Amino acid sequence: MKTTTRRGAAAAMLSISALIIPTLTAAGPAHANTFVPLPDGTKQGPNGVVVTRTGEHATISPSLADNGAGRTVWVSGNAIADVPDTPETKPGPWNGPNNAPGSNNSSTHGSSIIDTGYIVGCQVNIASDAISAGVSGNLSLTGGNVGGSIGLKLGPGQVAFVEIDSKDITKPGHYSVEYQDVQMQIQNCAGYAQARAYTVVEIVGDNYSKTTLYGQPFSIG
Repeated sequence: MKTTTRRGAAAAMLSISALIIPTLTAAGPAHANTFVPLPDGTKQGPNGVVVTRTGEHATISPSLADNGAGRTVWVSGNAIADVPDTPETKPGPWNGPNNAPGSNNSSTHGSSIIDTGYIVGCQVNIASDAISAGVSGNLSLTGGNVGGSIGLKLGPGQVAFVEIDSKDITKPGHYSVEYQDVQMQIQNCAGYAQARAYTVVEIVGDNYSKTTLYGQPFSIG
């Protein structure tokens, strides 16, 4: 009778454990990624320039530390420039503004260019007026590339321009910069964070122009 009782008690404990274990497992933190589709965009500029962005999307992941101050976003897209009129040039070293006629006081390396990236801000609404105002001087430029991870440390009110990639425009034609799952890690931002794509097409020469296409702002947590 004692043996039977002990076996019955052991079986009961196993049954209780089987009920408890799934509950404990399910209680851990969830780290689901969020997929954000973003609309295509286009802008007509001077000299017949047309800037287009297609296939843009982002995947956002919260920090594993669960402290609300870190997050990771992977961005993808295709920036396109149709340039019917630009001088045929050979890229050289970067030169500072020289105020020459047609230069618009711009820093250039002697060739037209398409440049694309993201504006990332911590507790800042990344609207067009904030961009044009330089976000009150709290602005930094971070260079990136399509094959690596980009790390940012942003406090409240800070904004960074993150360059993803660029391509020289040495003659009239169709140019594109495509990027896939470029990783940006944002740290130290305890509040909400936003990001917004930008693409700039700069045409050098006597008919200097700069055309900028912004993407739709999106939350990164």
